[in-house]
Parts: sequence; structure tokens; C-alpha cells
Amino acid sequence: MKVATHDGSFHADDVFAIAVLRLRTPDLEIVRTRDTDIIAACDARVDVGLRSDPATGDFDHHQKGGAGTRANGIPYASFGLVWRAYGADVCDGDAQVAAEVDGYLVQGIDALDCGVTITQSVIDDVRPMTISDLIGAMNPAWDEEVTDAEQDVRFRDAVTRAEGVIERAISTAAARARAHHLVREAMERAEDPRLIELDRKMPWHEPVVTGAPEALYVIYPKSDGWGLQAVPEELGAFGNRRDLPEAWAGLNGADLAAVTGVADAIFCHGKRFMAAAESREGVLELARQALDGA
Repeated sequence: MKVATHDGSFHADDVFAIAVLRLRTPDLEIVRTRDTDIIAACDARVDVGLRSDPATGDFDHHQKGGAGTRANGIPYASFGLVWRAYGADVCDGDAQVAAEVDGYLVQGIDALDCGVTITQSVIDDVRPMTISDLIGAMNPAWDEEVTDAEQDVRFRDAVTRAEGVIERAISTAAARARAHHLVREAMERAEDPRLIELDRKMPWHEPVVTGAPEALYVIYPKSDGWGLQAVPEELGAFGNRRDLPEAWAGLNGADLAAVTGVADAIFCHGKRFMAAAESREGVLELARQALDGA
């Protein structure tokens, strides 16, 4: 399969779109050009051609009127168009995983490429470096001279890096989906809906915050004991539905054990959202006291 994209400077949009196609077709031949005849002769076109139609292999968004928008208002750039067509394929047919990757990887790149602001700095002159920034930085600086061949090498390096990012994003999304299933099972078997016990440490915030309105705390085994964590008021928030007891704040070891009577208590975070004990029995006692308002 031969795919065309533009030459010159590259961006996360075209780099990641090509990366998806190469994950799907490892022997993909990439042609970087502005020659319209060469572009038309290729099997697919990314970020060039002024057309969006997966049936003909066209994935561009620069045509008049663009290439459509998602329900949330974020327009489709070339990465999003390719992902919409083939994302589930590279996720082993799992549409749920593909949708999650679209939400936390693809849409951010599409938004930036289309000039849509989705984040705002709250501290002057400080902003996070995005994946789009990282890919853009692989281009030569304004006063750096490179040949077309050298620029193509940089582009292919960027595509290889993007493939790795996509593969990790897929793996992470699939793992999160497995965790959410196990967390929901734990929610169903909880004897006290205020306390959810997990048999392994795993991502739990989304299913508990959105699906267990009575839950106040979650306990789980860690590499060095057992953890007790307060459930946030909402996803991404620092406030908790109920803080751990004020008397525990910032205490460690013997000091925390003296206050709680739990001999193997390890620590309680000063912000009162997390505590730990060496044993399950110890962390259950900490949870009981927290639920009773100790």
C-alpha cells in the first residue's frame, strides 16, 4: 500500500495518521510530496487531496467546510479521520478501547491541529508540553538547514515514535477497561457500600466516582502493605467525599499507631486522602474508624 502526505514541515496530525496506517499495514510505502499527480496515484492520501472518504483512501480536512466534527464540537483532523476508519482495527476489533484512545489521545491532537483551544493556562507563561509540541520540535529550527532527504528521515523517526505512543495508549486503555470490570464486580460484592475492597491495586476512580455514589473509601493491597484511599467528590477533583480523620493527618508509624490503636499503621497523608497499614486487618480497622468518624 502506498500513502501520500505532504513534504516539508510535519505535525502530530499527519505523523500520527501515518503511524496508524503503518500499524495496520507494516509494509506501508510513504510518499512525501506536493505533486498532485503523484498524490492522486497513491492508494491513500493523508493531510493532502482536499477530500475525506475512507472508501477512496482520502483523509484530509483542509477542504472548504472541513471534514466534520464530533458531537462534542472537536473537528476531525487527518489523525481523527484515519482513527475513525481504522482505530478499532489496530485495537484488535475493540471499539470501546478505540473510543477511549480517541478521547485522550486523538482528539487533543485534532483540536490543536484545527486551532481549537481545549486547555487554558492558569499560571502566566506556564503551559504543559504536548505531544503535538514534541512532534513539532523534531522539525528543524528556523535557522537550521537540512536537505529534503534529511527531513524525510526526521519524519520517519517521528512516525516510529508515534507508533510507540499509540501502542502504549491502546495497551493502557485495554488495561483500564479490564480494571474497570473488576472494580465494578468489587462494588457489587461490597458488604458496606461505603467501603470498596479491591484484591489488587488498579485504576478505580472512574467506576467508583461515577457508579458508587455511597462509596467513601477504597482499600487495596500494595507492594508494601495495604492502602486506604478516600473517594474524590468528582473525577479530577482534590476534594473528597469524606476526608480521613483530622487527628491522623501527617502521622507516621508509631505516632499513627498510638492515635488509632492499629499496631501496623504506616502513615496518613497530610491532605487526609490516603493512609496505609501493613496488613489487611490493619487497613480494615483504619477504614472502620474513618467510617465511624474517628
